[in-house]
Amino acid sequence: MTADIVVTASDESLHLHKFILAARSPYFHGKLAVAPQSATLDLPNTIPPEAFGAAIKYMYFGEAPRDLRSGPGTGFTESETFAGVDRISKYLEIPGLLDSILDSGDRRRARQRRTDDISKGRDQMEQWFQENILGNKLEVETSKVNEVKWDRSNAIFADVLLRADELPEEEEEANIDTPEVSNGTSSSIPVGPISTSNEKRLDKPKSVVFPCHRAMLLRSEFFQTMFTSTFREAYLKEHLTIIDVNCSPEVLEIILTFLYTERADFPLEIAIDVLFAADMLFIEKLKTKAAVVISTLGSAGMSQAEAAKTRGMADEDDIDIYSIVRAAWLTRVQRLEEFAARYLAYRLEAHIDSPEFAELIKESASRIKARQETDSIEMLDDIRFYLGERFRLRFDEAGLHEMMEEKELPEDLDEDGQPEDVISITEDIQNLDVSREAIPSQGQQPHVHAPELRTLDGAVVADEFSEDAMNYEILLEKLDDLLERLNLEA
Repeated sequence: MTADIVVTASDESLHLHKFILAARSPYFHGKLAVAPQSATLDLPNTIPPEAFGAAIKYMYFGEAPRDLRSGPGTGFTESETFAGVDRISKYLEIPGLLDSILDSGDRRRARQRRTDDISKGRDQMEQWFQENILGNKLEVETSKVNEVKWDRSNAIFADVLLRADELPEEEEEANIDTPEVSNGTSSSIPVGPISTSNEKRLDKPKSVVFPCHRAMLLRSEFFQTMFTSTFREAYLKEHLTIIDVNCSPEVLEIILTFLYTERADFPLEIAIDVLFAADMLFIEKLKTKAAVVISTLGSAGMSQAEAAKTRGMADEDDIDIYSIVRAAWLTRVQRLEEFAARYLAYRLEAHIDSPEFAELIKESASRIKARQETDSIEMLDDIRFYLGERFRLRFDEAGLHEMMEEKELPEDLDEDGQPEDVISITEDIQNLDVSREAIPSQGQQPHVHAPELRTLDGAVVADEFSEDAMNYEILLEKLDDLLERLNLEA
């Protein structure tokens, strides 16, 4: 369906894609650069079909065959077949082909060879993508984007155009709650909330058009359905069809980079936008990648023990945790839900009294279908769990277990219940002269009292352990009070 060239060797012909051949083989790159409109290409008839098939499979990232059919009935001996592989690898300038076949018999070497070949192939695809796809993207005024005309016969073999609009900030905010929905007759793709990054207002809205290949877009289930259905986007025309993708150009570029190269690097600031786009386009691997970026950067790479030391100050919040929670609900990403609950639990002091937190708990309760009077609230349950984890780790670090063990009564007690060594020390103290007050010696610094430790309600405590124990109870009481204010029982 997406092939645009037929390559023939001996009596075997294969329907292939020009952009993959050009990216993976310098030979095809040179041939197609001279005649990009070519629909057929013939290789020498002396090349065995098995060698030809192995070369094409290699360029399409397939695993090398462990054995090449040869001998009686094939018309080629084993030595002729291997000679043909060597010849076609040099002819097409893909030197790794023969080595991959020779190493296929050794599992360890085959795995290493496979890893190296995949890495090299991705580098080749990325270079071709950067030079031809991103290098040929167009930035035009949105009002004139429909005037863009690309002939089907073009130098980079593109067969479809993807469009992303840069909207003014005010218009972006207006469209957050009303995303456009495709009805099957429009080429617009709904991908959730639009990015609300602080961008300079444009006098005239701009659009970015990316030339693409259907063969790579088919990795998205959304596009696969679009191109194999009766939608107008499935039909080929003289000029390339422009498909409007309702996301920012920056997000669309990330999506295309992933589809072409399997790589995706993007900052936390647009991770939610990427998450929505990947979810709506049914690109699960990219969706998982976005969730990892959010959960990893959001916790600053802290371990469980490190995160337990968090004191819950408001200035620690460098991400919109409430948007992340709602994004997790909308995209059904359990990893993000758990991350958000843990993030809030470790910083609950800064959020417990905020109206946004109360609204979040209320929304979590409303998500339960056919809610009963005393149903559990999933978000609240998770926060309570991670809150217990937070303070448990604090208790462990404080050496609670060791303290409890030290408080165990020793076995060598006298009749009055006092250890013999304690009695001895007491007698020595009684013999000391303590009639005069201790006077600091010259140059000796007076004792400096440690700062007072106060709980969340202002009470003074003796040590950090007592502080954490009381804070834990205070936070639990605050959660119960919140439920009472919201008229929720859980």
